[in-house]
Amino acid sequence: MARDSEDVLTDPPPPAADVRLAYGSEPRQFGDLRLTTVDRLQPLAVVVHGGAWKATYNLIHTGHLCVALGEAGIATWNVDYRSVGDPKGAWPGAGHDVAAAVAFAADLAERYPLESDRIVLVGHSAGGQLVLGAAKRAQLPVVALAAVSDLRESAERVGPEGAVATFLGGMPDEVPDRYAAASPRELLPLGVRQILVHGDADADVPYAQSVAYAEAAGDEAELVTLEGAGHFELIDPAASYWPRVVAAVQALL
Repeated sequence: MARDSEDVLTDPPPPAADVRLAYGSEPRQFGDLRLTTVDRLQPLAVVVHGGAWKATYNLIHTGHLCVALGEAGIATWNVDYRSVGDPKGAWPGAGHDVAAAVAFAADLAERYPLESDRIVLVGHSAGGQLVLGAAKRAQLPVVALAAVSDLRESAERVGPEGAVATFLGGMPDEVPDRYAAASPRELLPLGVRQILVHGDADADVPYAQSVAYAEAAGDEAELVTLEGAGHFELIDPAASYWPRVVAAVQALL
């Protein structure tokens, strides 16, 4: 039977990281650093998991992606962060955490064999929203995998009980300043190179959202369309699409 890539959410955990480090004092403010086996300075991908900004999801499932990136010669800093269900996990807590984790990469480059000028941000789904915002603040290139790039559109399409409205604490007409501050579409231009990777059969985050975002971003952004891919193939190293995800990350390093 063919593998369902959504199984990556419940697969057994990957091998342990080289080291787990705290980038803040809260319980969810930590990340896993995985180095490669090459004997030279290594490029670094800062990886941010998705999960609809809900505390029931964590960095375990993106550990598989990180192991696979390591096999391609890319070190990874796989970060966790506060989410809805954690104290102060709703906006702006999650955004603050990811920004702090990205800033911590500079400390990692001083302590480990990493190239400080070859860092890329990688985020999936809700994590895509978080890394796009962090990319503007840190001025680092970003690969957004099936990213929720337009929070206003998402909230209006799904309604007040949906993940976006819950995360931001209301609908766009109720908390417009939060949407302006959190939605990547409304933060354009970001001032950095962006590659959006999205499956055109995604039933969770519409492919059309990345199409519209890339058009609005102009020369800053490139859209990579994965024909026939759903939402989870992008983070499943066993999926046939995985080499195209790796190529997108390598293109920005």
